Amino acid sequence: MNELRARVISQEKGIYKISSGTAVKAATVSGRYRYNVQTVSDYPAVGDYVTAEWPENDSNAVITGLFPRKSCFIRKAAGTGKQEQVVAANIDTAFICMSLNNNFNIRRLERYLSVTYDSGATPVVVLTKSDLCSDVESKIFEVQNAAPGVEVLAISSLDGDYDAVMKYILPGKTVAFIGSSGVGKSTLINKLIGADKIATHEIGNDDKGRHTTTHRELITLSNGAFVIDTPGMRELGMWDSSGGIDTAFADIEELSHACKYADCTHRAEPGCAVLRAIEDGTLDPARLESYRKLKTENDYAADNSRYLEAKRAKFKEIAKINKSGRKNRC
Repeated sequence: MNELRARVISQEKGIYKISSGTAVKAATVSGRYRYNVQTVSDYPAVGDYVTAEWPENDSNAVITGLFPRKSCFIRKAAGTGKQEQVVAANIDTAFICMSLNNNFNIRRLERYLSVTYDSGATPVVVLTKSDLCSDVESKIFEVQNAAPGVEVLAISSLDGDYDAVMKYILPGKTVAFIGSSGVGKSTLINKLIGADKIATHEIGNDDKGRHTTTHRELITLSNGAFVIDTPGMRELGMWDSSGGIDTAFADIEELSHACKYADCTHRAEPGCAVLRAIEDGTLDPARLESYRKLKTENDYAADNSRYLEAKRAKFKEIAKINKSGRKNRC
């Protein structure tokens, strides 16, 4: 049995598919790997590079190690308050997709930007379904104000012009498409692939996206680039993403340096530069409220993360002591 370097191309319910570059196998993690895991995010995720025992027959491969990640998109697992989830790893560019009809939401975009910045990937905002919007330029302007320095692309599946997206999809580079259900991620990926590989579905009349992608998957394009499709996210909870929030709201962070008090909460303190910007109209009150909300949510998640990490470490140490005691009795 050979041990080689492979990449995780899909994951569903503890079963992985990994690629050696020339072949694909189903895989599970080894018992030793599982024992050494400290947090959920230590497990392999789509986009990860791993070491794996690769049998020559049709048996499953066994993942034995994980290479360091250059980026890692983590959120609070949907429906829980006590666990993180790695959405994808080793992403170079994250396309944050938002449609120009029912899905357009600046506050949601700020949330996606915060998590993307924290992941280490470069964000690019893709505004889909531009053919359904009568004032595309004003929407682009709104996004640019909320995402200074981030490239904003407006596209439509009807005209088939994807050159602006393709300039990021280069040999050896990994891109991921993230966003709510029904915004056109799968349609866009199908256009890039040149085939209807991924099922698609529009946003419904109730303004709720329909989940079409049910699991994360890494696809290799003909030019040697890698594309990760992700299920639509109705929830994107913070998970210790303070650095990303600071970057996404760099304007507020910059203003805060001019506050009279170093621990200013930007609520009622005298000499608050942030509140002064609200008064003179240079800062949108809704943006400040979004910043506060994400900061509060993130602080709670970060405290919970540190508590869980300490708890796991404690039980791991108890297990080692018990194991040592059993050996001594033998």
